Amino acid sequence: MDPMDDPTTGQPHNVADVAEAVEVTSAVPVLPVLPVLPVLPVLPTPATGPTEHPRTRPHPVAALRHVLGGIAAISVKELRGRMRGRRAFVVLTLYLVLLGGFAWMVELAMEASFNNGFGQSAAFASASIGQGIFAALIMLETLQVVFLAPAATAGAISLEREKQTLGLLVTTPISSAAIVMGKLLSALTYVFLLIAASIPLTAIVFVFGGVGPEDVVRAYIVLLVTALGLGAFGLCCSSLVKRTQAATAISIFGVLAITVGSIFVLIFWVVLARDDNGNGHGPIKGRPPEVIAYVNPFLAQVDVLCGTESFGGTWCGILSTLVSGGTTANSSTGSNTGGAIAPPPVAVPVPAPGVVVPDKGVGTQGLAPDGSAIAVQADVSAFGVVRDAFWPRSMVTWLILTVVFLLISIQFVSPTRRWHLPRRRTQSPGPEAV
Repeated sequence: MDPMDDPTTGQPHNVADVAEAVEVTSAVPVLPVLPVLPVLPVLPTPATGPTEHPRTRPHPVAALRHVLGGIAAISVKELRGRMRGRRAFVVLTLYLVLLGGFAWMVELAMEASFNNGFGQSAAFASASIGQGIFAALIMLETLQVVFLAPAATAGAISLEREKQTLGLLVTTPISSAAIVMGKLLSALTYVFLLIAASIPLTAIVFVFGGVGPEDVVRAYIVLLVTALGLGAFGLCCSSLVKRTQAATAISIFGVLAITVGSIFVLIFWVVLARDDNGNGHGPIKGRPPEVIAYVNPFLAQVDVLCGTESFGGTWCGILSTLVSGGTTANSSTGSNTGGAIAPPPVAVPVPAPGVVVPDKGVGTQGLAPDGSAIAVQADVSAFGVVRDAFWPRSMVTWLILTVVFLLISIQFVSPTRRWHLPRRRTQSPGPEAV
């Protein structure tokens, strides 16, 4: 078969068609053929961790708003459970009735003591009755706060562990700090309600006199800060243990050590410091450490009550004996009292022989046998302790302890991001060292 023939029909091609086909074929460019490269095997890449992106810190205002929102959520949840039902309101009513009855009994007892007829004026008797009622109510409310505040927070975290709901609570967007603060405020809200409800009853002392509004404000500041500090202590005990009974027992024994134990240590220190003609017994000498007294809320209230007394009475004497170590003396009699510390002896100039110098209140003039000056004690009518100086330090101490207790609670509530002591990391040898 001729190559010029058509393979389908077997007929020869037309010469014009063949020429046109050759012209079109020559117009198409011919691409060069590239060589085929061999396929290389894919080598495994070394395992690398996820790419760490720089952590962006939230704005302080947004972070504070987030924490406050968490505190509000936890507080509302807890308050709905605590204030549901009539029990909370019945307890509040009974508390006010008992407190009012106690104040009435104190008023009757003090009135009967002034009716014996010792020549006191009516104004002095009325002021003394007002001071007595105020002291009785404040000490009773302090006793209530000392035991109710840690008891209200002792099961805040441990109950969540017993119900196995603490893990669910931590997985929420609420931070651990918000959980702890919300638990504390919700548990102490009822205690704060009891304190606020007693204010109108305490204001009865204004009818009798002897107590100023600033004294009532100081006393209630001590109550609020004490409730906050002891509530944080109970919350710390609840976060350290897993059982509510153990947390309650630890908080009760801790409160007894803070109140009764601190007073016992102070009395023991004062007694041994006075032993051996004032030289002390063993290593115990001088004044007891005031830090021991700062943690006792009853001594803080004693300082507030000392401010209501006119001439350094019973409350000032108690505070001076325990805090100052009992080293007080009256300048005129030389006997130990509850007044201020006697001033040191003052040396006076020696007058010329035969010259009489009148006493101008500096002290009793005198000469030694050899003609030199003698040290005489100044005739200063000092009494009482420095008032309003002890309870502010006690409150500052309790605020510091509150922060410490809350930080410990946050540390043990948070399952992650706990604080650890910085450790020095040792670098592992590289592959080239092998």
